[in-house]
Amino acid sequence: MADIARITQIIEPEVKALGFDLVRVRIFGKSEVGDDEIALQVMAENPKTGQLVLDDCVTLSHRISDRMDALEEAGEVLIDEAYRLEVSSPGIDRPLTRVKDYANWAGHEARINLTEPVEGNRKALHGDLLGIEGETVTLDDRKSGRVSFPLAHVHSARLVLTDKLIAATRPLDTSGADEILEEQED
Repeated sequence: MADIARITQIIEPEVKALGFDLVRVRIFGKSEVGDDEIALQVMAENPKTGQLVLDDCVTLSHRISDRMDALEEAGEVLIDEAYRLEVSSPGIDRPLTRVKDYANWAGHEARINLTEPVEGNRKALHGDLLGIEGETVTLDDRKSGRVSFPLAHVHSARLVLTDKLIAATRPLDTSGADEILEEQED
């Protein structure tokens, strides 16, 4: 299997060189994407807008592909089978992957899955994110009330799409939207 830490080490400077922040690098297996190849997902954002527009995704995709191709031509095998590169914005109901995500999105609803149980046998939490202090995340869970757990115990976390989140999200870049033509049905 591919070394995700090494792949991230290669991708992050390419993301930074374009002025973006890396949100997540993830490899999905064949069974997860439903076809014959795996997917290398790179999620990034423009720190000024919290998103990537389509042109940003294309530019970043080419830059990452060129860098990975050059390393593979030099003999470094990064992913030992066919794969598809997917570059995207994190979206409104974004994953929480970095310490700053837990601080920036405090006060919003989140779903968090843990590797170690809290409050008895609870690994799946859902409630209002209260924030992070040091490496400890605190959530006002709908069932257990206020719970705290180490960030290292988070398996996956993402914001829940709510009206409050939509209102707090920076406006999407609408450049080019006036150029979209709608087809009329006959």
